[in-house]
Amino acid sequence: MLEALLWGIVSASSLLVGCCIALWFKPSQRVTGLVMAFGAGVLISAVAYELVLDAVDDGSPTTIAAGIFAGALTFFIGDAIIDRAGGEKRKHSSAGKAAAGAGALAIVLGTALDGVPESIVLGLDLLEGQEGGSFLAAVFLSNVPEALAASTGLNASGWSTGRIFGIWGVVMVVSALSVCLGYGAFSDASGGTIAFVLAFAAGRSSPCSLTR
Repeated sequence: MLEALLWGIVSASSLLVGCCIALWFKPSQRVTGLVMAFGAGVLISAVAYELVLDAVDDGSPTTIAAGIFAGALTFFIGDAIIDRAGGEKRKHSSAGKAAAGAGALAIVLGTALDGVPESIVLGLDLLEGQEGGSFLAAVFLSNVPEALAASTGLNASGWSTGRIFGIWGVVMVVSALSVCLGYGAFSDASGGTIAFVLAFAAGRSSPCSLTR
């Protein structure tokens, strides 16, 4: 379990990396857009070559299709709720004053919606002895542009540096605990259940989460 917690902290630490880049180097819109596009490409590869292929090994086509649909639907509904709660600008580097009304809770929930499924999958990889190195790298890299864009927008809207770092610190804790959840809660799960969880994460991990 300690190993799972450490992997969770490592994977989520890139949120702070993205935050630091945004606050210290203040990249241009063009650079931010290129980094976000890179993150979207990383997510595409993770979904295609990690989540879906692993799900195919463990489950039936029906289970995989149901998982992908459930994941996509969950993201759609959750994103709509968070938008209405004031977090619609949480990933916009150019949000400016429009982001000032976004509640901290909405931003935390939005980023957790993005990161929790991937963290659970990391726990599953550890549970199955795969050590999840490639997927860990994908999650780590895709977190950077998300935190970079959101931190840029929040800073432009007047959020203090301490408050921005505090938000990402909370998300790091949630992500680390989610890895532990994936490691501990599915120790006796069937292959079909694991396939559903992997497919769910693939459906939820749409590149639209970075490019919306």
